[in-house]
Amino acid sequence: MSTMQYMRMPMGGLIVVSVITGLLAVCVSGGHLAQADQTGLIKVDGSSTVYPLTEAVAEEFQKANRGRIRVTVGIAGTGGGFKKFCRGETDIADASRPILREEMDLCQKNGIAYYELPIAFDALTVVVSPKNTWVTSMTVEELKLIWEPAAQKRITKWNQVRYDWPDAPLVLFGAGSDSGTFDYFTDAIVGKAKASRGDYTASEDDNVLVQGIANNKNALGYIPFAYYAAQMKKLKTVSIAGKNGPVFPNVENVVNGSYQPLARPLFIYVSETAAKRTEVKDFVDYYLTEGPKLIAEVWYIPLHKQAYGMARERFKTGVLGTGFGGVPEVGLAVEEIMNRPPKR
Repeated sequence: MSTMQYMRMPMGGLIVVSVITGLLAVCVSGGHLAQADQTGLIKVDGSSTVYPLTEAVAEEFQKANRGRIRVTVGIAGTGGGFKKFCRGETDIADASRPILREEMDLCQKNGIAYYELPIAFDALTVVVSPKNTWVTSMTVEELKLIWEPAAQKRITKWNQVRYDWPDAPLVLFGAGSDSGTFDYFTDAIVGKAKASRGDYTASEDDNVLVQGIANNKNALGYIPFAYYAAQMKKLKTVSIAGKNGPVFPNVENVVNGSYQPLARPLFIYVSETAAKRTEVKDFVDYYLTEGPKLIAEVWYIPLHKQAYGMARERFKTGVLGTGFGGVPEVGLAVEEIMNRPPKR
């Protein structure tokens, strides 16, 4: 039985008219019926990479507010999250890469201004099954050979990458095309965002990728560091060989800048309109002050203290826009991003 039916039957027709009138008033004054339900509810959606951190912060924030504020966190992928955010359907977008030009245009078209706030580092991690006995490290060039569009249906065996690797099928797992991880990995490895072979198992759910790689000794894939760290008994990480030899993804190598090009900052994007609501402002303040303490618990890498201070100052003083201008860039320091004049 609907709420309208429940109210009408015992209370009479007068209450029904009042309810309908009230709803119409909300529609007229607010423009969107959905706006009527915003008080006490914060809607977040986007990156599956950022999800564990936002979920942890949301849980602690709700406890601190004794349940008076509810925070919902979805996993639509960075691209899917931006679509919702730029249509005004959510208050905050979790993002594992910067906002792109077409997303900026959609936000502008719909009158959505936003804050771009870095919240942690991630190290995209190349992994194989523990049953894989031949791979310990790979070069960026080898990863490009495997993942570039020209490799589709052509590079299908391990010995096509290195002659002394086995004549066995190369079974690939990676992020889905709506994922910011997909965008960043292809840009960093192939040299162009979204340029990738298509004959691999793709998913925006990183847990699906973990299970697929773990159960196949011929598998190779890439996932966010947090998903590797939480399942490291099921996976074997591959170091990235560069000028200074093989480098593994870990806190030290990400912070000192040696794990390149696969170290990346993670972001939340906050709607200017939503940020005017007390509960959203309080949540973002909590995220930038208490969030860093939760990062290690969910296997992410904290930014420098200076970076968090810059993010808090940007939010406090109303500095809107992005430091990227709609074009993905690899290997930038967070402080450099925050010092750029933001674009909309």
